[in-house]
Amino acid sequence: MGIIRFGVSMDEKLLKRFDELIRRKGYKNRSEAIRDLMRDYIVEQEWAEDEEMVGTITLVYDHNVREISDRLTDMQHEHYKSILSTLHIHLDKDNCLEVLVVRGKASYIKRLAEKLISTRGVKHGRLIMTTAGRELA
Repeated sequence: MGIIRFGVSMDEKLLKRFDELIRRKGYKNRSEAIRDLMRDYIVEQEWAEDEEMVGTITLVYDHNVREISDRLTDMQHEHYKSILSTLHIHLDKDNCLEVLVVRGKASYIKRLAEKLISTRGVKHGRLIMTTAGRELA
């Protein structure tokens, strides 16, 4: 497949705001920024259509909370087919950061993240999902 050029009409104020934003983000031109926006939109649709996704679940938790490490580890073992890798970092004497790399259907990964994030002792958690990349150019 080759490159296709097309025109877009828009309000001048909107274009100025867009140009300011892409300049701050370091894009070299509008085409690169528009391609990224289109990819983001396509990926969001994959989430909605429950496609296979990859992503990370990031947890910050207080390791002093009774049995939290065991509970989180047990949950990870229950979902071992979807958890590809984990990274564990001791942030200080009380807090740990855990990052899980996950893969699976979007709805399954969302439920897994919610289960982990809602565990007593988890101070903050975030799920970041992206496409498995098969359909993106």
